[in-house]
Amino acid sequence: MNEKKVQFLPFHAINEFMRPDFRQAVIVDVLQNQSALSDLQRGQLSKLTKKFVSVPGFRNSSSAPSALRVRPTITAFEKHPEMVAVILAGWAEIHSSLRQEIYDLLEAREWEILPVDADRTKLPGFLTTWPKSESFDALTAAFRDANQDGEDDPDRISLMAVWLGGRLPYNLEEDENAEAKTPSPSSAADQE
Repeated sequence: MNEKKVQFLPFHAINEFMRPDFRQAVIVDVLQNQSALSDLQRGQLSKLTKKFVSVPGFRNSSSAPSALRVRPTITAFEKHPEMVAVILAGWAEIHSSLRQEIYDLLEAREWEILPVDADRTKLPGFLTTWPKSESFDALTAAFRDANQDGEDDPDRISLMAVWLGGRLPYNLEEDENAEAKTPSPSSAADQE
């Protein structure tokens, strides 16, 4: 039996690819728009905030004002993969139109990805392979060509591609067909 092993990087490995100011902007965006999240997302964020975020003067950190939670949430984001997954899932939910546009772009470029509404927080992390021809600049240019009046921030476009694609550009591969398929959340959970 010749099974190909699928390698994952834990979700917090994304910190090596994010500028600190952009990481902070994403976290602020999610914390300030927490009320716009689905009940499930809001509940997961609250649970992890209670577990990993400490705000002086608050027994329950999730009840602290969002401005006071930013710095300790950044620290949790840097250390805990489950916090990264929940923050990114929330961020993608808040930016649902960008999420759909990037999903359509990746599908048109024949990426093997989970459905747009799949719960990516159930995955063990990011796949380690990335198609060499699909640089962030190339994806941003293709996105801008397809969406003249849409999102223009390359950081946001790239982050959404990373989240939806379920992979980080850790190992660049020439041949897209040589890549491991993106597993479904149920099969990925079996590998934990």
